[in-house]
Amino acid sequence: MTSASETRLHQRLARLIEAHGPLSMAQFMALVLGEPRQGIYANAAIGKAGHFTTAPEISQIFGELVGLCLVQAWLDQGQPAPFVLAEAGPGRGTLMADLLRAARTVPDFLAAAELHLIETSAPLRTLQAECLARVSPGLQPHFHAGLDTLPVDRPLFLVANEFLDALPIHQFVRTESGWRERVVALDETGSFVFATGQVVPAPSDDPELDFLEASPAREAWMQALAARLANRPGLGLLIDYGDLALKGETLQALRHHQRAHPLDDPGSADLSSHVAFAPLAIAARRAGCTVHGPVTQAAFLAALGGAARLARLQRALPSAAASLAAGYERLTHAAEMGVLFKAMAVTGRQALPPPGFASSEPPVEKEG
Repeated sequence: MTSASETRLHQRLARLIEAHGPLSMAQFMALVLGEPRQGIYANAAIGKAGHFTTAPEISQIFGELVGLCLVQAWLDQGQPAPFVLAEAGPGRGTLMADLLRAARTVPDFLAAAELHLIETSAPLRTLQAECLARVSPGLQPHFHAGLDTLPVDRPLFLVANEFLDALPIHQFVRTESGWRERVVALDETGSFVFATGQVVPAPSDDPELDFLEASPAREAWMQALAARLANRPGLGLLIDYGDLALKGETLQALRHHQRAHPLDDPGSADLSSHVAFAPLAIAARRAGCTVHGPVTQAAFLAALGGAARLARLQRALPSAAASLAAGYERLTHAAEMGVLFKAMAVTGRQALPPPGFASSEPPVEKEG
C-alpha cells in the first residue's frame, strides 16, 4: 500500500514533469533520496528495519578497523592538533561509534579530534547524536549539509562508507540518431517510465558501448575533498561498491532489502548505483593529491588485521563466536561484499600510504 507521503512525492514529481518536461535520472534520484520531508532519507531507512544494511551494521570489526586506519594515518602524519574528524553519510552513527571506541587506545587522537558529520536527514542526525553520546559523551558532533561547510583551517581526516553510491547519476543511451540522455517521463496512466531525451555529445568513444552512467556530482565532490587535502596532513577514506570503470546499467532500488523497480512508488525504496573509481582518482590527482588503491574490501580489512581482530573477539565472547565469524565473512567473502566493495584513499603528496594500502597509485591510465 502506498502511504500518503509517498503519494505526495509521486504527485510532486509528476507535476514537475508536466510543467517542465522529463527529469534527468540525476534530478529524479536527488529528489527521491533527498527531498526533506518525503524523500527516502527523511526517515531512518538503514538496518534490518529499513531498506538496506551497511557494513558497520553487519560487524563491529569494520568500524574498528577503519578507526585504527585513521588513527595510524594521523600518527604517521605527525599527530596534527586540532584536526577535523569527519564522516560523510554517517547512517545511524554505528561506524563512527566503533571508530571512536577503537581510537581509545590512542587518547591523544581523541583529544585532538573535532567531530563533524555530513548529514542532511534530521531523523538520522538525531540517531547519530544519541549513538555517539553513549560512546563518547565529551565529543559532541557538529552537523553539516555538505563538505563545503567543514572547517578549512585545520587538517581533515574523513571517512565515507556507502556515501558516493547515493550521489546522483546521469544515464546515456546510444540510439540510431546518436547518444541521448535517459530521462524519466510520464505515460498516459500517470506512471513514471524511462524515455530518451535530446541528442547529446558522445559520452564515450567505445564502439561496443551502448549504455553509460556518469556522475559529475561524485567527481565534483571528490575534487573538493582532494583540494582540502592536497597541501596539508589529512586523509580521505572512501569505501563503496563498484569498480575502476563500469559498463552497462547499475542503478538499483532496494525496498526492505528486496530489489524493486527504480521508478516504482518513489520514496518507498532506496536508490543507488555502482561507483566508478577511475574518474574519482583522476579528479583527485587533478587537485594535487596522491591516490591509494582502490583495493577490494576483503584485502583492505585483511591488511588491517581483520582475522586477528575476529579471533580476539571470539575468545572474549565465545557465545557469539559463530555470529562474529558470519558477520566478518559477509564483509570479506568474494560471494558477499569482499570483492564488490572497494576501498580508496586520498592524501597529500607527501603522506605515507595509509594502513591497508600497499601502493600509492591506482591501476588507472594517466591522463593524456
